[in-house]
Amino acid sequence: MVIKKDGRREAFDRNKIISGILKACEKRPVSMEKVEAVVDKVERELQKSFDKEVKAQAVGELVMDHIHNLDEVAYVRFASVYRQFKDINHFMKELKDLLQKRQ
Repeated sequence: MVIKKDGRREAFDRNKIISGILKACEKRPVSMEKVEAVVDKVERELQKSFDKEVKAQAVGELVMDHIHNLDEVAYVRFASVYRQFKDINHFMKELKDLLQKRQ
């Protein structure tokens, strides 16, 4: 079960993760096989780390960790939606952090 921000609980749905990644990867050179591989990794890590329930935030962070290695543009797109940047400064901070990790 996934615990949403508002406290609701819903069944884990890998298709929601696939959909989010595909939106982030739109017009990027990322194959469906790579997307499926990321979701497989996320699922395995969630199964290892959590018994029955996991916070949606943990799922999102884990997805972002794996998208980062998949495609940097997709990562920034996913992060901008997931983290709901309030202004350009938050967005720029994420970009700077990304550039620092590359070096």
